[in-house]
Amino acid sequence: MNTQDQVCCPELDVEKWDKKSFTWDKKPFIKESIPTFFHMPLVIMIDKKTKKLGALARKANANILDMDEALLLFHDSSTFKSEIYYTVTRKVKGAHNTTLSGTFVAGVFDGPYDAVPKFMKKMNKHLSRDGKKAKDYYVHYAYCPKCAVKFGHNYIILFAKV
Repeated sequence: MNTQDQVCCPELDVEKWDKKSFTWDKKPFIKESIPTFFHMPLVIMIDKKTKKLGALARKANANILDMDEALLLFHDSSTFKSEIYYTVTRKVKGAHNTTLSGTFVAGVFDGPYDAVPKFMKKMNKHLSRDGKKAKDYYVHYAYCPKCAVKFGHNYIILFAKV
């Protein structure tokens, strides 16, 4: 891809993520909480928190070098609070360091941000066909709004912890 044409998000390789299973053993992340209103985060808060996480990771030289592997996961802990998990390569001084462990089944969906509950229902059907059940969900929004327009898709990856 010509870097001149790139807005900011790498083009998602759907085949790499869709209907794939990943086993994470203490996969490192740094985490921030943001307020939400009925699961809908304020856009300005997402921007502020992701910039903070990115700056902390850069300062610690802990960013994932392969942008295709970098994840920014959202996890709704309640109706009015969400957590943002930013993948890093190691612990980051001054950040809330955490890890995720377990088996996660990923599913890629294309649609508006507010369709996540519908996508979760589809994912639950897919999992049940394989005799699995989601214990929890983490969501990766592959593109910012500008890149969604550029690429003509609004990909969302659901990571179901099974």
